[in-house]
Amino acid sequence: MRVADGSHARPEHPANLKGTSMSEFERWDKRYSTAEYVFGEEPNYFLASCGEMLPDGGRALSVADGESRNGVWLAEQGLDVVAIEFSPAAQKKAAALAKKRGVEIDLVQADVHSWEYPADTFDVVVEIFTQFSSPAERTRKWAGMEKALKPGGVMIIQGYRPKQLEYGTGGPKELERLYTREMLEEAFAGLKDIRITEEDLEMQEGAAHGGMSAVINFTARK
Repeated sequence: MRVADGSHARPEHPANLKGTSMSEFERWDKRYSTAEYVFGEEPNYFLASCGEMLPDGGRALSVADGESRNGVWLAEQGLDVVAIEFSPAAQKKAAALAKKRGVEIDLVQADVHSWEYPADTFDVVVEIFTQFSSPAERTRKWAGMEKALKPGGVMIIQGYRPKQLEYGTGGPKELERLYTREMLEEAFAGLKDIRITEEDLEMQEGAAHGGMSAVINFTARK
């Protein structure tokens, strides 16, 4: 659904979001049911730093886009954006942010683990801090993301790595949900021009991302 007028995508009952536990759905929908934007309104700093890698036009997929700070920014770069997210509360705020910024994004309410990723469709696929997946769910999600990427398209991922548990400033508490260099290299062995960097830095992206953070950054092309 194209959104630019403050309306939001047609709601889907949580029970129909296959593969999504009700507790996880309820946790995130409640988290997004606030007036303020949980992660702020500006794009993730690493995504913004990848601006030169983006094509002048084309289609972008933002996975588990939340309130769409990243999807809206991608639309501002001239891309046709599809933002998938299972929280209707988040997508309502995403629609409002798109209207405020004067751009259009296609909001799709879906579980990112079971969504039918269309083959060779997107010039850019982005996943920023979506570490609520179990290992099995992550495998399905990443396979879908790679499938959806066009030949020559760019994949951009940022997440927390295991050292984040020492900082405790956000992210999952379970080691298995954190990203490592080896994990990314194995999952995306079929891609080329892989670049992985690790950083420890102070982050301030809304109320939910604040303080010293241990992150891992990934870019590659298909």
